[in-house]
Amino acid sequence: MKINNLYIYSDESGVFDYKHNKYFLFAGLICFSPKERDRTARKYAHVENTMRETNKYEEGLELKASNISNKDKNKFYRSLNGNYKFCLLIKERNLNSAIFQNKKHKQRYLDYAYKMVLKKCFQQLIEDKHIKKTKIKNVFIYADEHSTATDGKYELRENLLNEFKNGTFNVEWDKFFDPIFPLLGNVEVNFCDSSSTRLVRAADIIANHCFYLVNRNNGIVEPTSNMFVYYLPGNFVTANGFEYFANIDNMSV
Repeated sequence: MKINNLYIYSDESGVFDYKHNKYFLFAGLICFSPKERDRTARKYAHVENTMRETNKYEEGLELKASNISNKDKNKFYRSLNGNYKFCLLIKERNLNSAIFQNKKHKQRYLDYAYKMVLKKCFQQLIEDKHIKKTKIKNVFIYADEHSTATDGKYELRENLLNEFKNGTFNVEWDKFFDPIFPLLGNVEVNFCDSSSTRLVRAADIIANHCFYLVNRNNGIVEPTSNMFVYYLPGNFVTANGFEYFANIDNMSV
């Protein structure tokens, strides 16, 4: 299949407040064509309709993780087994406390974290020969709506475009990081109302599932064949006797 565009749907789980919370994460799914996107949305709609009929959920109720049973959450998650997914886990108490000093610092770090999980995920897809770096023309991002100001949304879009298309230069390390997609045309960032964007609701289910795993497994989400997992701050994490290398990136404010 010729892949020119990437469609990312994401949501977050947890509260970014290290004094009262241990974990915060972004998670979601990637579709590699309009056909896959539409097929996934239709399949997800079928599960939603079936659940409404079977479980008699209140008419008009948005079927998000916070509104449905654990059993139904698992059904939703299994319906996405064939989709490529990603998860970024931030271990809040391992971060520099200066990040939490004000809202601007916190948003800057979260934007950085979001950028890094997508970058590392794309690099893995290129390495696995699922996509070609010279073929990707557009990246479309759909995230659950939150309180980021308009200028903050514009800044995130510009940061993503610069990282993916132009590459970045680290002054401290005197090192240039090559662009992931040198022929990229555009990055489009959309913050959506999940009640009207079905695959953002799907991302909500993925984020909730990962957050459950994180708390059950003491801060670990085990990667699978179609689930990319990334950690900040980076280190080796151990699960069931195996070591998973996360990353060595950190960030000071």
